[in-house]
Amino acid sequence: MELQITATAPEHPAALLDLPWGIPLEQWPDEYLVALPRGISRHVVRFARAGDEVVAVKEVGEWAAVREYGLLRDLDRMAIPAVDPVAVVTGRTGADGEPLEPVLITRHLNGSLPYRSMFETTMRPGTVSRLLDALAVLLVRLHLTGFAWGDCSLSNTLFRRDAGAYAAYLVDAETGQIQPKLTRGQREYDIEVARVNISGELMDLEAGGSLHPSVDPVLFGQAIADRYEELWHELTRESVYPVGKRHYIDRRIRRLNELGFDVAEMQIQRSPDGDAVTFLPKVVDAGHHQRQLLRLTGMDAEENQARSLLNDLETWMASQDDYTPGDPLGARPEVLAHRWVREVFRPTVRAVPQELRASLDTAQVFHELLEHRWFLSEQAQHDVGLDAAIEDYVRLAAAGRSAAGHLEPATDAETTGP
Repeated sequence: MELQITATAPEHPAALLDLPWGIPLEQWPDEYLVALPRGISRHVVRFARAGDEVVAVKEVGEWAAVREYGLLRDLDRMAIPAVDPVAVVTGRTGADGEPLEPVLITRHLNGSLPYRSMFETTMRPGTVSRLLDALAVLLVRLHLTGFAWGDCSLSNTLFRRDAGAYAAYLVDAETGQIQPKLTRGQREYDIEVARVNISGELMDLEAGGSLHPSVDPVLFGQAIADRYEELWHELTRESVYPVGKRHYIDRRIRRLNELGFDVAEMQIQRSPDGDAVTFLPKVVDAGHHQRQLLRLTGMDAEENQARSLLNDLETWMASQDDYTPGDPLGARPEVLAHRWVREVFRPTVRAVPQELRASLDTAQVFHELLEHRWFLSEQAQHDVGLDAAIEDYVRLAAAGRSAAGHLEPATDAETTGP
């Protein structure tokens, strides 16, 4: 059988051809590999460089590889946070002519970490809760689109900083399936699997001395089920309001936005006697600020990052002489937004040395600078400006300290040192 590469983009096969497909993955020489933290997997997984990209390579049976590749492409089309599928490689043979397992290749998610790397030193209970909140939101988003995961766990998730919170990404879709709509039983099965898996994973960390003493694995496993139910209820419940209280509908929509979800459309019915309105929101996944930032600037960022950047953009626009909201003679928001990118965003990010921002995306760097400016301004009781914030941010980062002192470090670890 000849080597065959099925890829999502025409440039991928050429870059992938240079990898040593005739060698079992666990024996690949170091010259092809990239040293990145790996989570626990039932399969052999390695990170490798393919052209200008870093990819994750997983050995798995051909049927499973092709199926997962298709599911990840479907999730990508539905804008669900998951790793990007790159290719499936089949027809591998070793030097002895014996067949080797096919592989599934996905793109490495820049700035992400598996949960075990985040627990290398003891993580505070509040941060553990935020990780589980991020996973609960991911599970709700999957269920809203009709995706039954089948194996929800910390091991099958990657986490990335999203401003002051975390964003969770599905990394293993091997057991998943997509249907028009999930039944309550299918959703409850996923929740129960998540509860059991997460409790077990936290117990494993506890046995290894990597879990904060105040974190109860069983209670935190149940917490994700409780958080899921709270989110699902808020997103799907039907509300009945008096006819004269239409502002209650606006309040409900605002609450959904605060949870990170948008309302695509509304189903409203008046009661037969005309004294009440039944309101059922049609909810889509998170992304209101993401889409607004993308529309205005062309920048793609996490939701909380986008919210932070938009706040700065709107404040900056208000200070421009040629912008007056609603004035047809003034500059359009899109024009001013691109000017902000050119005159504010890019110069600010580039002022941070490359080695200090290599592990973060540019939106996260800018967000941290905005947070640091706020922190310094609070201390000084006046706006210190971005230049002063950049200078202090770089000074602290170069000294090996948290660049934004009021923010928790990326791993949120507690140390016993001075």
